[in-house]
Formats: sequence, C-alpha cells, structure tokens
Amino acid sequence: MSNTPLPPLKLKGKTLLPIVQGGMGVGISAHHLAGTVASFNGVGTIASVDLRRLHPDLMAETGRSRDKEAIDRANLVALEREIRGAQAIAQDRGVVAVNVMRAVSQYKDHVRVACESGIGAVVMGAGLPLDLPELAEDFPSVALIPILSDVRGVVLLLKKWMRKNRLPDAIVIEHPKYAGGHLGAAKKEDLDDPRFDFSVVIPGVLDAFEELGIASERIPLIPAGGINSHERIRELLNLGASAVQMGTAFAVTEEGDADMEFKKVLAGAKPQDVVEFMSCAGLPARAVKTPWLEKYLSRESKLMAAAAGREHKCTLAWDCLIQCGLRDSNPKHGQFCIDNQLAAAVGGDVSKGLFFRGAATLPFGAAIRPVKELIEYLTTGIKPPLLAGV
Repeated sequence: MSNTPLPPLKLKGKTLLPIVQGGMGVGISAHHLAGTVASFNGVGTIASVDLRRLHPDLMAETGRSRDKEAIDRANLVALEREIRGAQAIAQDRGVVAVNVMRAVSQYKDHVRVACESGIGAVVMGAGLPLDLPELAEDFPSVALIPILSDVRGVVLLLKKWMRKNRLPDAIVIEHPKYAGGHLGAAKKEDLDDPRFDFSVVIPGVLDAFEELGIASERIPLIPAGGINSHERIRELLNLGASAVQMGTAFAVTEEGDADMEFKKVLAGAKPQDVVEFMSCAGLPARAVKTPWLEKYLSRESKLMAAAAGREHKCTLAWDCLIQCGLRDSNPKHGQFCIDNQLAAAVGGDVSKGLFFRGAATLPFGAAIRPVKELIEYLTTGIKPPLLAGV
C-alpha cells in the first residue's frame, strides 16, 4: 500500500487514471462496463465483435439469418448503440474506447462506425494494424492504440506508421503468457519466450523510441497480461510503463456485461483450470477448461487431421473472420465456430461456452465486486474491508 498517487496517463489531451479495461468479446465488455470504468476517469473499452447478441430486436431479425449483409448491418447498429450507451454513463469523464480485432472481416466498418459515433480511442490487435491510420484519418481527435507483444513488432509498426506521418497515441504491450483470449504469439510453444517479458519489451521499446527520434513521453506504453495487484502496477510504472490494461478482473465485476454465471466461472477458475489451445482464428488462445472445451481438446488432433478434406463452408454463413480454421479447412487452426461458443459463454452456458480468461489469479479472488472497489484497490492498494485478507 502507498499513499503516493499513481502518476496519471496522458492520452490525447486528457489526464486519466493509469487504468485501462481491456476489450472482451462477444459482449463481455459492452456499454455498461466500459461506461462505468470511464466514469471513474479510466479507459473503458467496448469489444466490437458481434454486439447484436446483446440486443433482442437485432437478434430477432438476424438470429437465424443466413444473410451476411443483414448480420453485418445489425452489428454496426449494435456497435453504435453500445458506444452511445457507454458515453451516457461516462458523462464526458475518462475515455470510452472500442477494441477492434484486425482478424475480423468487418474490421474496417467497425473502425468507421466507432469514429463516426464519437469514440475516444480505437484499440486494435489480433493482427498487425498497419492500415489503422488510413481508416481513421478523417478523425484526428480519436486516439489510435495498437496491441503488440514484442519489440520487433512495435518497431515494424512504428516504421510503417511514420511513413504515413502518424504515430500511435499509446501502445498496449500484451504478454501472451498471461493474457486471456487471443494471444500475440504465432504458436503455443512461443508463449514462454522471454522476448515477451515486460522487463525486456518495455526498455527495448523505449530504446527504439530513442533510435527512431521519438520522444519517449509521447507514446505511453500500457502492459497487459497477468497484472493483478497495486504493487505490480507500481513495478510496471517504475519500469517505464504509463498505465496498465486488465481484462478478466473487470469482466467479473458487478458492472460486467456478461451473465452472472459467466462471472462465476471466470472468478472461480483455478490456475490449473486455465488452458491454451489453437483458436479457429489461427492464434493461440487461453480459456477456462469448461465441459465444452475439455471435450473439444480431447478431439482436437483428430478434427485438425480431418480438416484438409472437408468442404470450405462457414457454419453460420457469416464469415466473421478473415481466416477461420473451420470454414477454410485449415488443419493448423482450431476446428470450431468461435462466435457460437463465445455467444454461449456470455449467457453463462457452461456446457457450450468458451470462457476466455487470463492466467493470473484475480485481485479479489472469487469475489464479484463493483468496478469502484476494483479501481480503488488498483490505484491505492486498499482492499474493501470484507476482502482485506484475500
């Protein structure tokens, strides 16, 4: 515990708490969670993928649809609604951001609608966001924040963006050994590579700034993955970070947009319950070993081996991903429909859901508490009285 306030995050002219809530889809971080985090002067993030799932009228129109254009339109309507809802809760405090996966086929439209809706920041990962400056060039007030995992990736992106006369407004440095969801490594065997350690990446990126002639204070670095205490936040800020990003800890708060059963699964999971596997998007992923995932993993090698001879076809006729192991019959990628499984999870269906989760223990253990208490603990080290021993 420390009486010294954490230094603020400076982002696009705003002075904020150095706390960023990560984007979590499908529907885990939507307007309620993102707006609440922003209302406490943090960065609250809406995950843009398949938000129609949170809107009964849009699901009534498209839930059984095989019309890709209709589904895409519904998701853009939902994205705009969620942004407006978050902004109403935030009341001009903090920053409301949208996380857009580069691996999603509709990513360009997500960026456009988010910017047109007055979003404060666009965060992009799950692939190198080399074209993000062009997508947002008509909206100079929107902060652009790529997600990367190692020094090489950061340097590559910086050089590409500098040729376009644009620099990131911040960079999220995600550690694939600890983060939840899709991970920034080419294969599972890479997750333990020391090149991803914050003690390597943060100083390395700061050195790269100097070599490229970029003032280090101009681009805040925001580590993500395995951060679960006030003390750890101070360590990372002392290392050169400007803020931290956390996902699972916010997903299980009272204001998280998912079903209570979803929160109980994530909060109650022990380290041995969290496993890595290959997603259908072609990236390693990390989730809780639920009955569905356990059954899938027992058949994974057989399903992958049989993939090459199967007809290329999207089970939902939607083609949500640019690359999909199931649709493309790619034996190196996962063989399941991620949208179906994530949609089941947000509703708390343990038998069918894929419950993405980070590897670290949570600040409040299995307790589900308000965002206000979590932010107070992260910024001051003070836990709520009933959780002081957790």
